[in-house]
Amino acid sequence: MNYLRSLLRSAWRLGAFLGVISLALLHAAWLARAERRLPRTTRCARWSHRWSPRVRRCLGVTVELRGRAPDGGMLVCNHVSYLDMLALTAATEMVFLSKAEVRRWPLLGQIAHAGGMLFVNRERRADVADLGPAFESVIEEGVVLTMFPEGTSTGGDRVMPFHSSLLAPAAQHGWAVTPAWIGYEVEGGSVENDVAYWRDMTFLPHFLNLLGKRRIHAVVHFGEP
Repeated sequence: MNYLRSLLRSAWRLGAFLGVISLALLHAAWLARAERRLPRTTRCARWSHRWSPRVRRCLGVTVELRGRAPDGGMLVCNHVSYLDMLALTAATEMVFLSKAEVRRWPLLGQIAHAGGMLFVNRERRADVADLGPAFESVIEEGVVLTMFPEGTSTGGDRVMPFHSSLLAPAAQHGWAVTPAWIGYEVEGGSVENDVAYWRDMTFLPHFLNLLGKRRIHAVVHFGEP
């Protein structure tokens, strides 16, 4: 019986998710024309902040915020799941730095582009240097630039070494850097196996399993800049 409930919940939420994402992407396309005088980063950050509550409701995700979210500058956070971005955008308008391969993922790549995500190949230091002007543009617009300096996700029980080159622009320009930590609680499962997206997991099976969970609660702690 529990398995059937989980299966039905997963199917209903998948349909709701696809419906909301379709509307969100249509809205992003409309904004690109209707608000083209607005800086792209600001427009994309507002779009993400506006639509993330609807997506969280579809997925059964609630968010608890602790501390004060930054008004600008960089935000650095540990990385557990693709849900991290949905949880963090509950706090304020922001854009994210992500690994380059996300750009090619079906659907998720479109969402990332609409949200103004910046992409980097972390194995090539030259890529980070080339993104310097893009970083500056985000900061100058007053939008928070969020990154996961571990360069990979974990099971939520550790913090991996940072790719320090990602913080070089902040050191060079004297930008404020705010630390944050994100953790999860999941009803009827474990964070390591059901929420964290790491090791050799494949997206679609992981996502469908996550949709079947009754409730996922994210906690975000913001530190001092």
